[in-house]
Amino acid sequence: MGVEQGGINDYTQDGTVDLRGNPVRRSKRGGWRACSFVVVYEVFERMAYYGISSNLVLYLTNKLHQGTVKSSNNVTNWVGTIWVTPVLGAYVADAYLGRYWTFLISSLIYLSGMCLLTLAVSLPSLKPPPCKLTNVADCQKASPLQLGVFFGALYVLTVGTGGTKPNISTIGADQFDEFEPKEKKQKLSFFNWWMFSIFFGTLFANTVLVYIQDNVGWTLGYALPTLGLMISIGIFLAGTPFYRHKVPDGSPFTRMARVIVAAFRKSKVTLPSDPELLHEHNVEEYAKKGKYRIDYTPSMRFLNKACVKTALTLGVGNFISSFLLSTVSHITKEHGHGWILNNLNASHLDYYYAFFAILNFLNFLFFLFVMKFYVYKAEFSDSLHVLTEELKVMRLRADDELEASKTRT
Repeated sequence: MGVEQGGINDYTQDGTVDLRGNPVRRSKRGGWRACSFVVVYEVFERMAYYGISSNLVLYLTNKLHQGTVKSSNNVTNWVGTIWVTPVLGAYVADAYLGRYWTFLISSLIYLSGMCLLTLAVSLPSLKPPPCKLTNVADCQKASPLQLGVFFGALYVLTVGTGGTKPNISTIGADQFDEFEPKEKKQKLSFFNWWMFSIFFGTLFANTVLVYIQDNVGWTLGYALPTLGLMISIGIFLAGTPFYRHKVPDGSPFTRMARVIVAAFRKSKVTLPSDPELLHEHNVEEYAKKGKYRIDYTPSMRFLNKACVKTALTLGVGNFISSFLLSTVSHITKEHGHGWILNNLNASHLDYYYAFFAILNFLNFLFFLFVMKFYVYKAEFSDSLHVLTEELKVMRLRADDELEASKTRT
């Protein structure tokens, strides 16, 4: 292999450590062996999330006897919160607890929420009596206690996913050393499998679990993803001896604030012609300190491109969806036949969907306009070719070092 396993070059260069803070060897920790535990967890977690969210409107209308607009708004608000809380979870992990402990604590909170939710759909005392009336407004409403238990369980899940969603994928990415070409190539492959695990879990939830909920019962339909989540947490824990970890390096919001302040202070400074001169050290020097260098792009040169996590945008989008649904329902009821009624057969959903089709068309036009300013990172456009060449150079260099050491001995 050119480089002896267990030698000095076997240590990772990206600042990863074990749980005790000791440097780790590539041959002992990380890589595909560690990532297999992470990928399995994500399959079951997606089953749990989509097993609830995909059919949640039906449960709120058919079992808790809420109106169509109210139940839809409750779902979109809950989903919006699901996508906003990861910002807090990422902050806690980066600034204080680290990704592993933040994820582990949050996954246990997630599991407790799933258990409580399963009880809420199972115990007769935690839901109103069945109702066969066409208009759910005439059915007996859920009591404050019943609503409190059910929605309390839902929002316990938002706390759990807030700590698991932003950290599980980064835990997987941490298992590959960016500064070792072979592992860098494997990291790209890991994200392919990561997306496959997400889609597989989503497909299973939207088909099998939804069918069970509609045709067998809500108790089994919620108990299965709860059991799956419990098993996946156990699988994740089993992989603990093989994980690499990144040390928490302070609040990202503090660093962002420093960048903005420094940008204002140096607003009159001329940028160097060579982007590499923007950095104090080269890539290897940053790696020794366990940090990543943010490379230059021509977009937003004043800040050298600052990025906002897309999960926050998705969350805001769900809250806007709730606002639009309530507004459209209210306006159409006051000015004629309502578009969205509790009896969907009497509603004008075709008008409502046409309204959203127009909004999506306008969004597409805006996307075409913004797309002209987007800059692609070359590393990803021809990544396989670049990484293959880097790997060849590394192997040749390692072979030369080995031959030189044999000659000296």
